Amino acid sequence: MTMPNRDSGSWAIVNAPARDSTIGIVGAGAMGTGIAQVVAAAGHHVLLGDSMAGAVRRAQAGIRASLDKLMEKGKLDVQKRGLILSRIDFFEEPLGMDASPYRDCSLVIEAIHEDLGAKQALFAALASVVAPSTVLASNTSSLSIASIASNCVYPERVIGIHFFNPAPVLPLVEIVPWMGTSPAVLDGTRTLVDSWRKTTVVAADTPGFIVNRLARPFYGEALRIHDEGIGDCATIDWALKEFGGFRMGPFELMDFIGNDVNFAVTRSMYESSFWEPRYKPSVTQKQLVDAGFFGRKSGRGFYRYDGSAMPEPARDAAVGRQIFERVLAMLINEAADAVFYRVANPHDVDLAMMKGANYPKGLLAWSDELGATWAFDRLTALQAEYAEDRYRPSALLRRMALSKGRFHS
Repeated sequence: MTMPNRDSGSWAIVNAPARDSTIGIVGAGAMGTGIAQVVAAAGHHVLLGDSMAGAVRRAQAGIRASLDKLMEKGKLDVQKRGLILSRIDFFEEPLGMDASPYRDCSLVIEAIHEDLGAKQALFAALASVVAPSTVLASNTSSLSIASIASNCVYPERVIGIHFFNPAPVLPLVEIVPWMGTSPAVLDGTRTLVDSWRKTTVVAADTPGFIVNRLARPFYGEALRIHDEGIGDCATIDWALKEFGGFRMGPFELMDFIGNDVNFAVTRSMYESSFWEPRYKPSVTQKQLVDAGFFGRKSGRGFYRYDGSAMPEPARDAAVGRQIFERVLAMLINEAADAVFYRVANPHDVDLAMMKGANYPKGLLAWSDELGATWAFDRLTALQAEYAEDRYRPSALLRRMALSKGRFHS
């Protein structure tokens, strides 16, 4: 399929990459390393590079260790392990801004640190050496794909391919076209990633895409409940697991992710959405970050990880249900708003939260089960009590409640 060159009116060839093509990965950190393993396991030749000395060597050791664990579990044999490693070209020389090693790739996936300027510079460098038909993808979790594409020649071949960490384990991949992405690139990219045995959803190029956007109330409302003194960390975590069936409570999960990382995503969401009150960061979490209490990786976060006993929750069923229902109402509202603003369709919204965040149910299916008035009534009561826009019901949730409608047929 051909696409018009927006500068000259001529045509640039923008094709989805063939299955037997070479796929480049720029960035050999945890995400880039995991993506390289996924792509090689699917049968592609992979070129993995990084600008930092020693990063690719560490990535090679990490992939070998990951494959060895799969062998120990009986999920991989020696021959398959060897084939996967043989498909990866570990380019150990630091790249700098030299993108020439990627000149023959049909798809390049960027997985460097979350810095817009660095990504723009890299995409411009890649666009200057690869063929016009090469698809350029970013694994960003929070930055605008449109902004990343802005410095590219043939920006219609730029798209987001957002994996979740660890990429070889978690099935979800968000496919994120910006407003100028070629339909052929979108369709071809999704088909390709589907062939890697991943579960794909399509998300609009908006702050947080699907999962990072919809998950904000799980953390933010839990922090608000904590700050109001309704429950401590252990009680709130217990309530979400006991009454909601979540695998981890919000404070356990923030400590696992890293409070520095979680806070940065929330702040980015708040700023990029022009200070939407639902995404307002927590002063409590900022204090933890300022103190270096990042969670498990630092030995202390909301909990201590020094071998001491974990605090026991106050197992008050009435309080626990109150906590759970408040958080769930906010989550459902966020999901409804994502559909209202066409971030994704109801099917992809629910699939993303189950596959990308391990939620026990899709949020919109949960709403259908309870009835749209369930969340609407709770949000209306919270908005009346607090007089804050934070609790305003989504226009779509309001419509569903008034019409007794459902998100899924």
